[in-house]
Amino acid sequence: MKGIILAGGLGTRLGELTKVTNKHLLPVYSKPMIYHPLETLIDAGIKEIRVVSGPEHTGDFLELLGSGERFNAGITYSIQEKPLGIAHAISLAEDFANGEAIAAILGDNIFEDRFNFDDFYDGAKVFLKEVPDANRFGVAEISNGRLAGIEEKPKNPKTNYAVTGLYLYDHTVFYRIKNLKPSARGELEVSELNSSYIKDEKMQYEILKGFWTDAGTFDSLLRANILASQKEKQKK
Repeated sequence: MKGIILAGGLGTRLGELTKVTNKHLLPVYSKPMIYHPLETLIDAGIKEIRVVSGPEHTGDFLELLGSGERFNAGITYSIQEKPLGIAHAISLAEDFANGEAIAAILGDNIFEDRFNFDDFYDGAKVFLKEVPDANRFGVAEISNGRLAGIEEKPKNPKTNYAVTGLYLYDHTVFYRIKNLKPSARGELEVSELNSSYIKDEKMQYEILKGFWTDAGTFDSLLRANILASQKEKQKK
């Protein structure tokens, strides 16, 4: 399995903080934000990783992460010329995946759980976390123990289980992305990609035990710093 870190986007919800830098380069406790998803993948045993970002800051990621040698990993880079959605960003790593399954992770997601992907071979898998503000996220609909659907940012969520920014996909993911149609905002949406797996009854899910947060708003960035500090102190 190969890993993809999705570190594009404009980070506009963070205002002046991202005026001259990429959101994923901001500090989260003692490390740049992107180190957290990078460590999540490496701790899961993934050693080949592709970072996808926009043209404005790809050079900054290259300067920060380099070849990945000091992380005992191989890191390469793809440029997403325009912010055309998460699914589109994943599609840029098709050559890198080379027919293998992939683990795609959003660059602002921080997990306490450690992962083992050894038993994943077919279909797709998402990781859910029960949260108090599920309307901010894609929300899982679970029926008879199966993931029946994902509702994107619903006003009245049917569950409190948010779909976190870590996705496992088999080799069919790139074919599926090529058959997606842009949304109303002109993007290839990861929710539609996941829905294609759900429709084919190829989607698995796992409920996380430890904490999880994104870091895309001022409040969630603060929460990410607090949780990351707790995680680091637990290691000592």
